[in-house]
Amino acid sequence: MVAAAREVGHARWLAYLEPLPDQLRDGEIGDLRKVGLRARAAYGPKDSVRDALPPSVTEPFLVAIDKLLKELARRELAG
Repeated sequence: MVAAAREVGHARWLAYLEPLPDQLRDGEIGDLRKVGLRARAAYGPKDSVRDALPPSVTEPFLVAIDKLLKELARRELAG
């Protein structure tokens, strides 16, 4: 999504999305939920990354973030 935002010149979404890959890849496990929720917030009801970028990049990312958040919730419940 970062590359797509860069390609279409959408500076606002680029600034929002650009830190996420590093945070998701290199962040502490305890911080992943916060980063995942920030990534999920890009799909808001009034202001959504879906309105700015093509579904070919937004939808796979949404599926991956939702999967991450579910796994983190399971991990939290398991103790």
